[in-house]
Amino acid sequence: MTPPKTIEALRASVLENYDSLSKRLQQIAKYVLDEPNDFALETVAVLADRCGVQPSAIVRFAKSFGFDGASQMQKLFRDDLLAGQSSLGYAERIRQFKDEVGKAKVTGPMQILSEFVDSNILALGHLREDISERDLNEVIKFISDSENVYVAGFGRAFPIASYFAYALSRLNKRTFFIDGVGAYYHSYNRSMTSRDLMIAVSFPPYSPETLETVAGAAEKKCKIVTISDSRVNPLSTHASVALTVKDGEVRQFRSLSVSMCLAQSIVIGYAFQNPKDIASD
Repeated sequence: MTPPKTIEALRASVLENYDSLSKRLQQIAKYVLDEPNDFALETVAVLADRCGVQPSAIVRFAKSFGFDGASQMQKLFRDDLLAGQSSLGYAERIRQFKDEVGKAKVTGPMQILSEFVDSNILALGHLREDISERDLNEVIKFISDSENVYVAGFGRAFPIASYFAYALSRLNKRTFFIDGVGAYYHSYNRSMTSRDLMIAVSFPPYSPETLETVAGAAEKKCKIVTISDSRVNPLSTHASVALTVKDGEVRQFRSLSVSMCLAQSIVIGYAFQNPKDIASD
């Protein structure tokens, strides 16, 4: 196999072959797709520890995609990172921030607040590089063209999904919020048609309610937009557009600031293209 010559080619190959990989190699594949900066900057030993595998598995993963070894694959990531200086700066700031937080003891709520503020500033600054203009325009077009918008989100994703439902309904878009009260989410799939749009927000562990609702929407040939924090997730199989966000994280607790910023950008972008729909009160 000839190794991919660009990061995008490698990502495409990983996604195409993901289901055929062993469990250990899937763990590495997910990390490759979600944390490319780490693959550019860390040692094989550190990467193996973070992926939960042996260092030999990293080498085996690289060879399975045509590379001579892990170092050749890492060079592809380093070259890509060096080509985009803003990404390089972001990666280094994230590393420094995590090191500082890891060494600091919690002294009170103000320190926690400060850490979350700093983490979210970093994450929000990188959002523009994670989301393409083409994807944003396509999502807004889906909303404009749809007869009905169905929104699903459970657990940690609930606030993002509820914002979509509230804001779109305020813009006079016929919107249904699938909140799962009374396990009623099953019935929504019956009323969906190919003229409708499903917006699904979910983060690990992916809720079975969201997975089932998205699968039902796919059967009805709905357009599907997903928002998650990983390129490899069970929702993306059905997605017309799959948006990936990286929220700030402090001491293993994740924020929702970046996800909410993306949701607001989509809704307000739709509002500016449809000014007559903005509610007057």
